[in-house]
Amino acid sequence: MTSNAALQRVKWLLQARKAGHTGSLDPLASGMLPICFGEATKFAGYLLDADKTYRVQARFGIRTDTGDAEGKPVETHVRGPIGMSELEAALPALTGPIEQVPPMYSALKQQGQRLYAIARAGREVSRAPRPVSIREFVLEDYDPVTPVFRVRCSKGTYIRTLIEDLARQLGTLAHVIALRR
Repeated sequence: MTSNAALQRVKWLLQARKAGHTGSLDPLASGMLPICFGEATKFAGYLLDADKTYRVQARFGIRTDTGDAEGKPVETHVRGPIGMSELEAALPALTGPIEQVPPMYSALKQQGQRLYAIARAGREVSRAPRPVSIREFVLEDYDPVTPVFRVRCSKGTYIRTLIEDLARQLGTLAHVIALRR
């Protein structure tokens, strides 16, 4: 269910005239989708700007077209197991203010079209890097192939891109297999 579908369903169930959600979740993601009703929708923007915390499980060795498990594998890379100390040592470089190139499979618009629509049509367009802030990026559960991380970040952060960037730094590929906000 998309974030908007969840909003419309709750709006219908509660017969609310005015409602809004405070930030879309990727289709793969689970977790909290705050929804504001009536006069509270005036505060939705403040919640949208707030930091978000995610629990993310990655899968090293495979890159997908969407950056997550719902996408098609497009590239594989076999390397030796990634050690816990190697993994933890890579995290600080992706903590703090960083720049991210938004993924093609995102709801951002370029020239009036959603990037995911352009990607589904088989095209790729250049995207300018955007500043985001990774306030916390820690290894929560070590596994050499499918580790779990906790990420606290600013709005506009793409966790899928963060995981791909981490893999690139480690000399491999990765995609997200589980994401919870």
